[in-house]
Amino acid sequence: MTAPLIELRHLGKSFGAVRALEDVSLAIGRGEIHCLAGENGSGKSTLIKVISGIWQPDKGEILFDGKPVHAMTPRDAIARGVQVIYQDFSLFGNLSVAENLALSNELQEGRRLVSWGRVRRIAREATRKLGVDLDLDALVETLPTAGKQLVAIARALMSDPRLLIMDEPTTALTGREVEALFRVVRDIQGRGIAVLFVSHKMREMLDISERLTVIRSGQVVAAGPIGEFDEAKITRAMTGQEIAAEGYRWEAQPGRKPLLEVSGLTVPGEIEDVNLRVMPGEIVGISGLLGSGRTELALALFGMKPGHAGSIRLEGRELRLGSVQDAIAHGIAYVPEDRLTEGLFLTQTIDRNMLATSHDRLSRMGVLQGGRAAREAAAMIREMAIATPTGNRPVTQLSGGNAQRVVIGRWLMNDPKLLILNGPTVGVDVGSKAGIHRKIRELARARGLGVLMISDDLPELVDNCNRILVLHRGRLVSEVAAEETSEAALSAQLGALA
Repeated sequence: MTAPLIELRHLGKSFGAVRALEDVSLAIGRGEIHCLAGENGSGKSTLIKVISGIWQPDKGEILFDGKPVHAMTPRDAIARGVQVIYQDFSLFGNLSVAENLALSNELQEGRRLVSWGRVRRIAREATRKLGVDLDLDALVETLPTAGKQLVAIARALMSDPRLLIMDEPTTALTGREVEALFRVVRDIQGRGIAVLFVSHKMREMLDISERLTVIRSGQVVAAGPIGEFDEAKITRAMTGQEIAAEGYRWEAQPGRKPLLEVSGLTVPGEIEDVNLRVMPGEIVGISGLLGSGRTELALALFGMKPGHAGSIRLEGRELRLGSVQDAIAHGIAYVPEDRLTEGLFLTQTIDRNMLATSHDRLSRMGVLQGGRAAREAAAMIREMAIATPTGNRPVTQLSGGNAQRVVIGRWLMNDPKLLILNGPTVGVDVGSKAGIHRKIRELARARGLGVLMISDDLPELVDNCNRILVLHRGRLVSEVAAEETSEAALSAQLGALA
């Protein structure tokens, strides 16, 4: 390793009786890409906030360029070249790209009047430093996730950082977008900037980082050059246990008819002439590049594209899906990719989130039967193995994996026939991910539930699906049996469609 830019020595941090960090030591070299790995709740976020001066450690010391730093504040950290890009990017969606890039500079210089020419000059310089071409007049809220991330990186580079911390930067990116991000990260490294890449995605760690530190329960449990690790070793370090791949192989039962039959499904400008079937107990995967029509297909099956043409049959019955209510009434459930903005009521409790789609069923004369509702919510919390002492806690206190179990459990309370999962484990750590996969397979086997699994995670599709369908430009272009393909073969097929 090169001479350390920053060293953390025996750090400890507690919040009341909870020890978030205990005896954590870590060194990041100049121009090094260092991965910090761990499951949700392992202490990664706490460590980031200590490095960036938001929180002060209770014990231990921090050194920059070999010199101890005491009582470091966020301003001190920025002055020493530390910049953090958080998961939500911390951008202003109602402002343009140029305004987002220039705002910090304008505020720092105490300017009271805006010079739009100056704003654009600052923004152009920021994008030049990153080497990307962005529409400076576009509202940030209209950009795709990858575009927002580039804006956040460009803004960080304006401060000439020496250490760039990227917190779960690939959570909502497709495979091609991840590759593009990695090219940007390596370019940043080439300028001598160190990168702390915080993640729980093992393949990405192995691909991008030079050194790896794994923390679990606030302690360092493994550290070293990336060449000393493989996926199995990282998994053991992160979870403390062996997690073996468990494939799901569905076997057709003689005489069983399809649960779902879709013929000629067309949404003008989005999907065209899609034909597919799902059998009872079968998990069918759907893959495709960004803009392939995957989400549009899911929304059409969930009644959110009422202008569609074609036929949708469930258990042999032709459906007229003019609304979400129609889909729910026929036993169709949909778990969206973005659980924070589309799947959860963030101001409500776990119980209330769990009961959100069951009010009609659990009400009498328009009044919710509180006792019965509480019992059913508690039963589903147990069935989904959600880690919480009570359903009265705010849903925002749950980890990503447990929050996703709430969204899935909510639909299971209505005993659906077809479950559509769009990115079922996006932003979920490896241990929770395996648990969610087991639960989905169990539901398919035990209940005869039909599952459509839409995902960018190719191993997720190969391990959990019976068949995998590939969409391209709104059309189904191929179908393969999961046991007859591999991640590499699927990746090559998708690459050929780019």
